Amino acid sequence: MSLTAIRHWVFDMDGTLTVAVHDFAAIREALEIPPSDDILTHLAALPAAEAAAKHAWLLEHERDLAIGSQAAVGAVELVRELAGRGCQLGILTRNARELAHVTLQAIGLADCFAEQYVLGRDEAPPKPHPGGLLKLAEAWNVAPSEMVMVGDYRFDLDCGRAAGSRTILVNLPDNPWPELTDWHAADCRALQALLRQG
Repeated sequence: MSLTAIRHWVFDMDGTLTVAVHDFAAIREALEIPPSDDILTHLAALPAAEAAAKHAWLLEHERDLAIGSQAAVGAVELVRELAGRGCQLGILTRNARELAHVTLQAIGLADCFAEQYVLGRDEAPPKPHPGGLLKLAEAWNVAPSEMVMVGDYRFDLDCGRAAGSRTILVNLPDNPWPELTDWHAADCRALQALLRQG
């Protein structure tokens, strides 16, 4: 399947459509999470009161980052071209849905994504779990193989593979996971150029 034939696009947000600003080491330190642990998995295993308090801190920390979000190179142009072609667009993020909207407004893309197609960590199991992609496939009434997951990290690619979708890695100069990647572009501008080549 060529890129131009794909009509259903799902994007990771932080580090994919935006310039990556999360300092995950500092977040782990502030929340007393071991350096090797996944943040959301760790919080999910905590007693309810402690988890709630740490989630509240994380939400406020991420809100500040969301307000100051900057678009990644070529991201706005790519998404607007896809929207102009009539493609279905979704977001699948490990962030909170409300902050995804703050971020999309900050980078000028809020009008390109319908609210029900923006899934955060409370609407779907966090990536690499494929649940969010499968939920969007169901909402759009398409097979997962007709969708593409675009992201900047292995979790995005693992999620796409597990769902049976195509995958695109962006915003890394090299591709450390070629076995998980259908297409690789140095940034969203390069991906837009690939799209125009068909």
